[in-house]
Amino acid sequence: MTFTASVSKFLVLASCLFLSRAAPAEKDLGKRATLATIYSTCKHANTVALTFDDGPYMFESGIVDTLNNAGIKATFFVNGDNWDCIYDDPLPTYLKKAYNSGHMIGDHTWHHYDLSTLTWDQIHDEMWRVELAMMKILGASPAFMRPPYGSYNDLVRQASAVRNQSMVLWDFDSGDSTGSTVAQSEQAYTNLINQKPSTVIALNHETYQGTAQQVLPFAIQHLKAAGYKFDTIAGCLGMNPYHSFNTPSTRDLDVLNVPRMDLSWT
Repeated sequence: MTFTASVSKFLVLASCLFLSRAAPAEKDLGKRATLATIYSTCKHANTVALTFDDGPYMFESGIVDTLNNAGIKATFFVNGDNWDCIYDDPLPTYLKKAYNSGHMIGDHTWHHYDLSTLTWDQIHDEMWRVELAMMKILGASPAFMRPPYGSYNDLVRQASAVRNQSMVLWDFDSGDSTGSTVAQSEQAYTNLINQKPSTVIALNHETYQGTAQQVLPFAIQHLKAAGYKFDTIAGCLGMNPYHSFNTPSTRDLDVLNVPRMDLSWT
């Protein structure tokens, strides 16, 4: 490995090791009195919003191919350093593929901690670092976040409101992250369709091969046969998925200018 390649690899690894950079202090603490809106169901009837948490991960590219081949859009709520580091190749390429294909990318926090157990500053850091990564990789600032485990309190809602973000939960869980087999997840989708709900926000996790390669094609086939339309979270709510757009930038520069590296609470 050349010296240049070695330095580049070090900087990419350090991006996650040092958590990119510390979040800036909030300038208007008065905004903390506002609580973010929480959505757990779509507004448009006969619509399914498929969501995938905990990536980007090795199965994301295949999931995007399946979605694209079916002609539908979905939503990915991503972490910074959970199953893998968002800056590690080839994950930025997978994330760009999803984004450029028209799928929505939302904030799922950096580490996937239970936000309800953290302080205001820690919650703020967890959200900010993913936003920074998205701006650097995609050039987009997310307008939606999903709290890990669906766990939140007023501090979490206040931190989202300061960002003018909405929070998203779900009204159907495929069960993949809680031990369901492929057959059990498929049966859960069958039971859901038999209940004929008007709308669905479906929770899946892109980190399970069975979900990516078996459950997802099954769900798409049967939901389509039942007459459901598919949309992103923002689409099914009639809202914008992002606050702002900019040109993606080089991520390594943050590691070279880290104001502080306080890991005492991790």
